[in-house]
This record gives sequence, C-alpha cells and structure tokens, in this order.
Amino acid sequence: MSKHSLPFEKEIQELETLLARLEALAAEQGGTTEEVRRIRRELNNLTRKIYTDLGAWETVLVSRHPERPQTADYIDMIFDEFVELHGDRAIGDDRAIRAGFARIGDHRVMLIGHQKGHTLKERNECLFGCAHPEGYRKALNKMKLAAKFKLPVICLIDTPGAYPGIGAEERGQAQLIATNLLEMARLETPIVCIVIGEGGSGGALGIGIGDRVSMLEFAYYSVISPEGCAGILWKEANDETKRLAANALKLTSRDLFRLRVIDEIIPEPLGAAHRDPRQMGNILKTYLLRYLRELKQSPIEELLESRYQKFRKMGVFDEGGLDVAAAGNQ
Repeated sequence: MSKHSLPFEKEIQELETLLARLEALAAEQGGTTEEVRRIRRELNNLTRKIYTDLGAWETVLVSRHPERPQTADYIDMIFDEFVELHGDRAIGDDRAIRAGFARIGDHRVMLIGHQKGHTLKERNECLFGCAHPEGYRKALNKMKLAAKFKLPVICLIDTPGAYPGIGAEERGQAQLIATNLLEMARLETPIVCIVIGEGGSGGALGIGIGDRVSMLEFAYYSVISPEGCAGILWKEANDETKRLAANALKLTSRDLFRLRVIDEIIPEPLGAAHRDPRQMGNILKTYLLRYLRELKQSPIEELLESRYQKFRKMGVFDEGGLDVAAAGNQ
C-alpha cells in the first residue's frame, strides 16, 4: 500500500486500508477468508477503472509521485555491475544526472539518467532532478566514451526541466542542451531513451534524442509544465487552469504516441509504477532488452539515417498557404 495518496485515489486508499486490516485478522486466524478475496477483487477493479480513465493533469500527478521508481532504483533492480562516472572535466559533478557503465542481460551499456531523490536530503543534493550545464556536459562526454567503445546508450528521463538559475544560464545552459541535441543526432552508437516520470522541456530533450524514444504509461513529456503554461496563458496557476493547460499541451503517452512523437508506450503495473516498483522494473527490462537486440542488428549508417529521419518527420507545417504581400496590404 502506498504511503502517499493522490487526490483521486481516496477510494483506493480506503479499500487498501480495509484490506490490510482484514489480511492481518486473517493471518491471526491462520487463513484467507472469502471477505479478503472479495475486497482484493473490488480493489483491483476500482484501481483499473480509475487508472484507465486518468486525465492529463492526474497523469502529471502520478508521474511526480514521491514513491515512483527513479533512475537509482532501476539501477538496483535491473542493471548489474554499474560503475558510476563523475564530473564533466570543466566545472564539477552534477548529481541531478547519473552516468556510468552497466550491464543489462548480455549487453554492456552506458547508462545515463536524471535522479530526483526520494528523501529531502537526496532532493537537495540532486536539485530535484534539475540538471546544470555541467550535468549535460557530463552526459555528452560519457555518450562519446560509449561510442568510442561501441557501447549502446540508455537514457532514463525524469526531470521537471533544466535548472533555471542565473548561474546555470551564465554557464551556457541553453547552448549545452543544443549541443547535446546535435551530438546525439549523429552519435555513432545505438541510443534508447525512456521517459520514466517527468519529461520537462529542454531538460528532458538534453538526453532525449535516440533511435527509440518511449514513455512509461503514466509519464508525461512536454515543452513546458502545466503550471508554467497556466501562468503564461491565464496569469495564474490554480486547480482549474493547471488542468486546462495539461489538456491543451497533449503531454500524455497516449497523446504523444498518436502524434508520433514517441515510438511506444511501456505499460505500468496496475495502479502505476509506484504500487509495484519491482514489477515495473521487470517490464522495463524486457523492453530495453528488445530495443537493444533490434538496434544492434542495424548497420551504423542505417541507424544514423533512420534517427535523423525520425526527428525530421515530427510536426506538420503549411508552406505557401498565405499571400504575405496581400496580407500586408489589408
């Protein structure tokens, strides 16, 4: 049972509390009663019903759940022999981005991912997953190292956005992200990018260019947060405007798959990843292994061309639809 209940999970929380009480009673009596089995069925049906019909804003709340597994959790669950690499060879070591050699199945890889932290101490150390320029420089250095040794790159994306402070801007935040976009587009090794929680703006894009770009079912990926969008459009981020902004941004995995921004939606356990992190880890591992097997079969020239075309095809524009001269005379 989750310790942190989201606003729309009140009924689920009540049933979970009742079930825990009945299970404790049944354990004392040395068996499982029919009432316990009935409540379990009701809980599963209710959870499935609520999570099947989640709106965009509710999806954002799930993606931010404090118990949702993060990069460090997946390292412990599904990767072996992780050796962390520190520093960007210029400024320092940004703890919002973790990078290092790892093994998954039979594949040696370079793993790079955002880390938010679970405790207050960890969050302060990681700046809530908001990376500085040195974090993106570190990530790119490790990607180039992976290409040198012909290792695939796996990027786990989970950030509200790049760190917005003055110091970060003075050290070239925007330029570093743009450099990462360019270099990842032509990096001569397979790249797999998975949005595991929040996919916020350029902070997510800084490690988001890959041959496979997928999202967990209840993650979001957006050019701006709903709060930021609401503040711009309605001058106030309240419950109503945040919901309107989330709907307008089309930021859910279903929206982005339909718009062909992502390649695949990775399903989460019943009630989302925070209810069963271990099962979520097993599901993610299955998808990562499949991606790596598929990408390793392609020659690097085909991989680079396919990656280039993949991002060139995104979006729709209308060319020559407006007579500029005529419009200017009106």
